[in-house]
Amino acid sequence: MATPDLLFNLRNLFHLGAYQAAINNSDVPGLDADAAAERDTIVFRSYIALGSYQLVISEIDSSAATSLQAVKLLAVYLTGDKEGAISSLKEWLSDSAIGSNPVLRLIAGIIYMHEQDYNEALKHTHSGGTLDLHALNVQIFIKMHRSDYAEKQLKIMQQIDEDHTLTQLANAWLDIAVGGSKIREAYLIFQDFAEKYPMTGMVLNGKAVCCMHMGSFEEAETLLLEALNKDAKDPETLANLIVCNLHLGKPSSRFLSQLKLSHPDHVLVKNATSSEANFERALQAVA
Repeated sequence: MATPDLLFNLRNLFHLGAYQAAINNSDVPGLDADAAAERDTIVFRSYIALGSYQLVISEIDSSAATSLQAVKLLAVYLTGDKEGAISSLKEWLSDSAIGSNPVLRLIAGIIYMHEQDYNEALKHTHSGGTLDLHALNVQIFIKMHRSDYAEKQLKIMQQIDEDHTLTQLANAWLDIAVGGSKIREAYLIFQDFAEKYPMTGMVLNGKAVCCMHMGSFEEAETLLLEALNKDAKDPETLANLIVCNLHLGKPSSRFLSQLKLSHPDHVLVKNATSSEANFERALQAVA
């Protein structure tokens, strides 16, 4: 008889973006040492997702397990000490005793994805081994516009556990990347999540992106405003609202201002700033 997966609900909350709920429901009794370490990893990654980097740095000490040290490294990287974090990351990855740790490899993939160094990310994630690593590979290949490779990773995930939340999410990401008739399939995946689990900003954004692809901008706007009520600073919600409002012919400058203030490095902010600078140069050239 299979033993129950005591961390199923906790993992699900994290993968669907219900980070505070994951933290609040992390007191799971009856965990062995490995499961307790995984629980702590999920909790600290949830704090990182909520922007509480310093809390993670201060609570994980040097005697903690490798998986937790790796999560701490991600928090250090996100506070702005990128050079220090990448230097430590390289050192740990080259250590034969811990370099193959799946969480360390996952964090390496996430950090190099932030750096937009996708080839370096894949060096550490391509061999997979966990659903988290395969899901990250799907994201990396989508970023590289290689949906064919992303599909191969998805098939591996489906062989491991077709119904797993991460597998379903990866399926939806790939469907959106491929586009066309696949958008409807992605929408149905997010709709299924919405019916089964607490509604999160991630699920609302997923549905909204599908709606925009299908030309249903009014429905997308409703979903995105609901997501904004859950987190007024979420960068993807703000970015999607800017795009949605442009299609609806509504002003989007307030959402762009919010995005500039809370996430100045967001790709949409960089593109807008670059466009504004080019426009100013063009004006001066004809003045």
